[in-house]
Amino acid sequence: MKAQSDLLYSEEEEALRAAVRDLLADHCDAPGVIARTESDAPHDLAAWKALTDGMGLAGLLVPEEQGGQGATHREVAVVLEELGRAVAPVPFLTSAVVATEALLGCETDAGLPAELASGRRIGALAVALNVVPGGAFKAVRHEGGALHGELTGIADAAVADVLLVPADDGGLYAVDSDAVTVTPQTSLDLTRPVATVRLDGASGRLLGAAEPAVRRALRAGAGLLASEQFGLAEWTLTETVRYLKDRKQFNRPVGGFQALKHRLAQLWLEVVNLRAAARGAADALATGNDVDVAVAVAQAYAAPVAVHAAEEALQLHAGIGMTWEHPVHLYLKRAKADSIAYGTAGAHRAALAELVDLQAP
Repeated sequence: MKAQSDLLYSEEEEALRAAVRDLLADHCDAPGVIARTESDAPHDLAAWKALTDGMGLAGLLVPEEQGGQGATHREVAVVLEELGRAVAPVPFLTSAVVATEALLGCETDAGLPAELASGRRIGALAVALNVVPGGAFKAVRHEGGALHGELTGIADAAVADVLLVPADDGGLYAVDSDAVTVTPQTSLDLTRPVATVRLDGASGRLLGAAEPAVRRALRAGAGLLASEQFGLAEWTLTETVRYLKDRKQFNRPVGGFQALKHRLAQLWLEVVNLRAAARGAADALATGNDVDVAVAVAQAYAAPVAVHAAEEALQLHAGIGMTWEHPVHLYLKRAKADSIAYGTAGAHRAALAELVDLQAP
């Protein structure tokens, strides 16, 4: 019989949360993030350095014998909750989770896990952000010992030092960023931009088989993305409640109107249910128990809730919510972009139905 999981946060996880939240308060305040999205350098590498050098968070999933922290997906989930609350423009999900998981799923690592764990290098899996775990992904042509082709929708490719590129020979190759051409694409979410990667005879180091490594990476990315979506939804709910308590109309707080109370109560129920689903996915990834089901459940539920929370925040902040100076637009754009990242909610519902043998009517 499987041991029952405890989804409550441990003291260590809460201490980690407090430390990450304090750091992000110093490095990723809303005006600073908005200003960065208007610049030519949307990634906050100073915040990334503080997270990696100062706290060692890039190596949470890397075993200690490979130069990492040897933590679990539960601790990573706590970090992602806080990054979601701040819509932090750092490549944590793409490098410390997805690229790292891909490397850990390869027969050869070429020392890359330790380099990513230290934060000295940033990695990106060269698979489009919208690909669902287990889904088909585009591969480049491997010919004459070199790689040729173009890949689109690669998240955080612009800031990556090494790209993990699947090829048509079935291998996954590590390619240095200076050997490829990275062209930014128009991104809805300016805090996690995507780009096109073009390889014209680039050389790469064979790491292992692409299919199992990519599957592992995308599954972890999808499962832990739910924690980011929860953090985003929780922030938007908390800030909306705070605003409606302070904002007055007809000489009484706007939050006192019954219609708004009903909307907020419904949203609160959705957000706490999202927390349970996200924690379930993180715990399943950490323990290996029913991982595919837990990830599919979390992602089938997470995207609609995060988008709903951000939409309600924008509407209930009224005029100020429509301005560029207010950060709620960052959360709505991140929520909308996350809703297609690593598969849509519909794709995960379809996967869940197959996993539990639920036949269509």
